[in-house]
Amino acid sequence: MEKNFILETERLYLRKMEQSDYFSLCKILQDEETMYAYNGAFNDIETQEWLDKQLARYEKYGFGLWAVVLKETDEMIGQCGLTMQEWNGREVLEIGYLFQRVYWHNGYAAEAAKACKEYAFSTLNAEEVCSIIRDTNTASQRVALRNGMTKSDEIMVKHYRGVDMPHYLYSVRK
Repeated sequence: MEKNFILETERLYLRKMEQSDYFSLCKILQDEETMYAYNGAFNDIETQEWLDKQLARYEKYGFGLWAVVLKETDEMIGQCGLTMQEWNGREVLEIGYLFQRVYWHNGYAAEAAKACKEYAFSTLNAEEVCSIIRDTNTASQRVALRNGMTKSDEIMVKHYRGVDMPHYLYSVRK
């Protein structure tokens, strides 16, 4: 049984990521197809920076993107959690998720995202949670819809890696 988990679902544990998760994180962040919404895979330095950012979020907020561990194998298969993000001049509480491609289409993202939504409402006493999703990322949009969210704002363009990337805001209130 996984120790130190924050959330548990039927098939998953969510826990804080640690430095020892670096190679599992590489399986996600360094896969071109998985990272299409980020305009390409990360290199080793960018992957470490991503992990460092999550560790800093745990210190600052008490939450961030958590490691998603498959109970059946005790393997980290993705990341899902809560982050504070900027949306058109205001800060919103976002549910984000990113999984190894081999685990796509099994409902893991929706299962983890629903647990994060409940955590935000019950533990953090949030009034609203959002997911900021690139306009071309229909799979993540479907996860947001399965999480009870609706598209609540049309477009904000993020400038990332030299590319203008339109995003939608999905949200749900308590």
